[in-house]
Amino acid sequence: MKRAFIMVLDSFGIGATEDADRFGDVGADTLGHIAEACAKGEADHGRKGPLNLPNLTRLGLVKAHEVSTGKIAAGMDGNAEVIGAYAWAHELSSGKDTPSGHWEIAGVPVLFDWGYFSDQENSFPQELLDAFTAKTGYKVLCNKPYSGTDVIRDYGEEQRKTGKWIVYTSADSVFQVAAHEEWIPLQELYDACRKARKILQGKYGVGRVIARPYVGDAEHGFKRTANRHDFSLEPPKQTMLDAVKAAGLDCLAVGKIHDIFAGRGDTEYVFNKSNTDGMAHTVDYAARDFHGLCFVNLVDFDMLYGHRRDIDGYAAALTEFDRWLGTFLPTLGEDDVVMITADHGCDPSYTATTDHTREYVPLLVLGKGVKPGNLGTKPTFADIAATVTDLLGVHWDGAGTSFAGEIL
Repeated sequence: MKRAFIMVLDSFGIGATEDADRFGDVGADTLGHIAEACAKGEADHGRKGPLNLPNLTRLGLVKAHEVSTGKIAAGMDGNAEVIGAYAWAHELSSGKDTPSGHWEIAGVPVLFDWGYFSDQENSFPQELLDAFTAKTGYKVLCNKPYSGTDVIRDYGEEQRKTGKWIVYTSADSVFQVAAHEEWIPLQELYDACRKARKILQGKYGVGRVIARPYVGDAEHGFKRTANRHDFSLEPPKQTMLDAVKAAGLDCLAVGKIHDIFAGRGDTEYVFNKSNTDGMAHTVDYAARDFHGLCFVNLVDFDMLYGHRRDIDGYAAALTEFDRWLGTFLPTLGEDDVVMITADHGCDPSYTATTDHTREYVPLLVLGKGVKPGNLGTKPTFADIAATVTDLLGVHWDGAGTSFAGEIL
């Protein structure tokens, strides 16, 4: 193969894993519960009625979900002809968050613990906050586990009056800094997050420092903007991106990929303002005669709909992606392969928390040289890295087992 496209539908799980009880996620099923709500007329994906994803269904999505959960997603066609190879993959990493999922896709399962601070009322210790204040010149508000939309509602006006950073965390390993774009310039927020990243090492080594800019006012409400940026730790080992780049091939990153890997391994990158924007960037890259990997993250599924427990929005976003897929797939060349997957679940019907959910993820593979079929369970997302490097003829000695021989 000359070109590989990996598309991560951020948070698109297909049923709770057998270890979901460890994470409090028994019964989670992102696809299944969205489909059920649509079939019952309780959710709208642009039109009332069953969830309609004909292109993903033909790639094997419904079949993968059926095997992972033991049932066909409500209202979806379990007898449709499948033209792709499909599997359901289990996360080997010990978490259920964005960096661990993506790092594992790239061949580096996270088998160690990052710093988590969500199990205490005052999340981050004062010595750490004092260091952050000393580096940035501003003190801190909140310092608790919080929903990202709720925290700016509750602390936005106080930030206007005091100029302090809004700092909070979640069930993920994150240090999040919210600031109003009109009161604190974006570059100052990003610079503060870079300084926090340098402080948050060792025992305070969270997976991500996240800049969370917002706009608005107390009277009309505050709203987060698309100018978020993540500042991740560097992966501790060579990733698929590093291997592709070292082989002299192109490694094109779309969306959060550049941030998730701390800027390492890609040869070119572009950020997204939305899923629609990310799909347009993917089309632009596909129109170029590159040789290597195009690694895409579409984050709206997770950020706008999964965490916000918005079933309608999630269903509509899936429908938009499926329609786009119907126009994108016919443009592929003879030596292209596409893999569609996810990094974790975020079931929008799961109201016990607003956190990610521990689920299997789909792995759908299509290309003119790919034979259709059931690839079974993949014990680790790292099989994707092993397969992509195999298909591209790139040396790989990291985690995962290639299934290239099963699909060609």
